[in-house]
Amino acid sequence: MNTRSPRQQPFLAADVGGTNARMALMAPGIRASGPVVLAYRVYRCAEYASLADIVRAFREELTDAPRQMVLACTGCADGGVVINDSLPWPIVPAAMAEALGLSEVVLLNDFEALAHAAAYIDTTRSPQLNTSPHVVTGASGPVVVVGPGTGLGAAVRLPGTPPTVLATEAGQIQLAARVGREQEVMRMLALPDTYVSYEHVLSGPGLLRVYRALCASSHRAPMCSEPSAVTAAALDGSDTLAVETLNLFCGWLGSFVGDLAMLYQATGGIYLAGGFLSGIVEFLRASSFAERFLDKGVMRPFLEKVPVRVVDHGQLGVIGAASWFLDRASLDPVEC
Repeated sequence: MNTRSPRQQPFLAADVGGTNARMALMAPGIRASGPVVLAYRVYRCAEYASLADIVRAFREELTDAPRQMVLACTGCADGGVVINDSLPWPIVPAAMAEALGLSEVVLLNDFEALAHAAAYIDTTRSPQLNTSPHVVTGASGPVVVVGPGTGLGAAVRLPGTPPTVLATEAGQIQLAARVGREQEVMRMLALPDTYVSYEHVLSGPGLLRVYRALCASSHRAPMCSEPSAVTAAALDGSDTLAVETLNLFCGWLGSFVGDLAMLYQATGGIYLAGGFLSGIVEFLRASSFAERFLDKGVMRPFLEKVPVRVVDHGQLGVIGAASWFLDRASLDPVEC
């Protein structure tokens, strides 16, 4: 007879964004090392009719069928429905639990999950972007996780036992374009007196949006039709407008991240997550990113101490979701 509590048994963890759904079978681990990944797969969202279909495909590969799932998902929940225009299909956790025969599907924001995983990030394998001699590594304090992908996510981890994580919609903050070329580009992207968010430019779709605007302004047909193509053309220098697009992106990202570092007093550091950022580390270092991060007037001495690192998203989302799931159980055992 199995006498283990539900939280001691393996469970499902999902990290779902607009492009990929990362599925994992998780088990509790030793606290210092975090939850253990027993099985892991990545699925392309566009290839499936629903998230439930992805979960079914993953469960078919497992020997046992877990009864619980924690879902880290882009967007936010309102009235039991996940609200986000980046997802290819609607998500209703209660309906999904019923359809899959699960005892529960619990939900948290995908960047909230990444923030919960911050304690398990290997900083020795995470490139640091700012090289100021004043940078303080290993300091305690708030940690901010930011990631441009299909959208622009951000969350904050506050130290404590257990830590507190704040999910944010910081990507919807109004874009602050500097006088000069950036404001010229803004005029290409939006009508006068129109709200434009950081996510509008700091995302995969945003990168392509800026590139197409530059091409239209230059009366030139776009050479790139996908965000990944814009990045590739910028990295190999084959398209001057792609290079300008990625430079604008890096400058805006530096300003945005610097604002969040000040807002949350992120002495614990900034982690930049997201698949494509790992591939443009050297471009980021050569761009205006670091200077724009620091260029905050009297706050520059504070920002010079804050480390900024690029981390591989990979399994962090499912690990963070599982960590939150287990912490939640320890605080509220009645729900087990």
